[in-house]
Amino acid sequence: MFTRIEYKGTLEEQYNLLSKQLAALLEGEEDLIANLSNASALLNQFLTDINWVGFYLMKNGELVLGPFQGLPACVRIPVGHGVCGTAVEKGETIVVDDVHQFPGHIACDARSNSEIVIPLVKNGEIIGVLDIDSPLKNRFKQEDRLGLEKFVQTLIRYI
Repeated sequence: MFTRIEYKGTLEEQYNLLSKQLAALLEGEEDLIANLSNASALLNQFLTDINWVGFYLMKNGELVLGPFQGLPACVRIPVGHGVCGTAVEKGETIVVDDVHQFPGHIACDARSNSEIVIPLVKNGEIIGVLDIDSPLKNRFKQEDRLGLEKFVQTLIRYI
């Protein structure tokens, strides 16, 4: 059973604990959808000032909506389009401080003002992305990027 905890310490320490929680939560489970669902729920309860968190998975050369927390979202995103598709095309994490300044931004939720997208790389192949939106501009700092990249590295071991 999962119990909500209060995260203390530096942001780095909090992200380290979050990754440990994720590993404990996913231990012994091999189902992709179950693990991504629990990962998005865990992030949703941990992160503040966000309005959407979830996954898009690569299917037939495009990103397709996976488990998430938030308002209904765009179902398909071509590689190279929007922040998610650009992260896949470049093969790297993208942090956007103001999505309204990002060429080709796909607005699924009009309240979103900043975004971070982390590619999910397994065996050298991008299998999807973790996408997080915030109604605040400049929401995602370097500590968030590093902590979320560590979270994704933990997740990859279970999918």
